[in-house]
Amino acid sequence: MATTSQTDLVYDRVRQAILSLRIVPGATLSERGLEAEYGASRTPVRAALMRLAGEGLVARDGRAWRVTPIDLDEVAALAEYREAVEAAAARLACERATDDELAALVIDEVPEGEDAGMRRGSEFHEGLAALGGNPFLTQAVRDAVTRMARARWLELRSAQDRDAAWHEHAAIVDAVRARDPQAAASAIARHTQANLDRLLASLRADRRVLGARGLQIVGE
Repeated sequence: MATTSQTDLVYDRVRQAILSLRIVPGATLSERGLEAEYGASRTPVRAALMRLAGEGLVARDGRAWRVTPIDLDEVAALAEYREAVEAAAARLACERATDDELAALVIDEVPEGEDAGMRRGSEFHEGLAALGGNPFLTQAVRDAVTRMARARWLELRSAQDRDAAWHEHAAIVDAVRARDPQAAASAIARHTQANLDRLLASLRADRRVLGARGLQIVGE
């Protein structure tokens, strides 16, 4: 039990630091360094890193580990994948969700800050997928959202971009509540493309500044 708890602790802390860019893409992680930082033994630290590797957030680099760069080609491919699985889940939600579940599907006020925007955006997409009642699609959406998390953090840096994303969420909710699968799929397609457009615009605007912070961005 203690080993499992240590693994979860290291995994949660390092994952959050990577997703929020407190640990930047390209940074080196050492098992001994993480052991000392979190007071954990080597086995749970290695297990946590393996879990992070499975999510594409870190990779082996000799005897150490390196935080993977943000790959814009991968982000574009993930956007296509995410649109497909989210649209499929939303169509099922239109058919299968109960009236009470649809009534509970609401959009709160626009969150303040990138961390809150990313967290609540993830909760929205995963919660919507779960209404479709297909656990494989729900997991696929969760995985895609996780793999895109660092890119989404960059995309949601401005209040204007967070406001736009939340209006797009509202359009998806309206379509699902109306039990209109085609409208829901179209709203998701527009939102996914807008996500990608905002990210690319953000990176083009200050890629040099982000590079100065040590962020490794490849592709595109």
